[in-house]
Amino acid sequence: MPVKSDKWIRRMAEQHGLIDPFEPNQVRQDGGRRLISYGTSSYGYDVRCAPEFRIFTNINSAIVDPKAFDSNSFVNVDAEVCIIPPNSFALARTVEYFRIPRNILTICLGKSTYARCGIIVNVTPLEPEWEGHVTLEFSNTTPLPARIYANEGVAQVIFLEADEVCETSYKDRGGKYQGQRGVTLPKT
Repeated sequence: MPVKSDKWIRRMAEQHGLIDPFEPNQVRQDGGRRLISYGTSSYGYDVRCAPEFRIFTNINSAIVDPKAFDSNSFVNVDAEVCIIPPNSFALARTVEYFRIPRNILTICLGKSTYARCGIIVNVTPLEPEWEGHVTLEFSNTTPLPARIYANEGVAQVIFLEADEVCETSYKDRGGKYQGQRGVTLPKT
């Protein structure tokens, strides 16, 4: 499975709508303000976090159950900065909307800037022919509150090309997260 380069990412974004909105370069500043970088890198694409967060709370003493998830376990925050409580987590989404080709699988890893602060970014692979905004999970592993910045880089998507096209894609299976927009909570 070869890893796809910056040239491939640019070409696919411009000709086939792989990523929208798309930044062909690596952005590190907005005017004079330094940013956590986003955009096209050598062998990946650094995604941004949208200013739409769902912060986990246990005010209702709920049990976290992926088969019967209680949406009241989250507080909605729409802001440029999100503060995640100690040893807690938040859900967010990418600014970018993805359209994954049938012969591509992606892996997404958190940026080192956050990892070095004890903030883990978790994203499941983007499967062949999946499309949508990527739901991001930020885990604050520290005993202190942690800050996440909207509209700045949070994770890198790496595109892997299969040596053979899959028999059944995510779209073919009618995957439950196909076409998701906004922060998407667990579905059963």
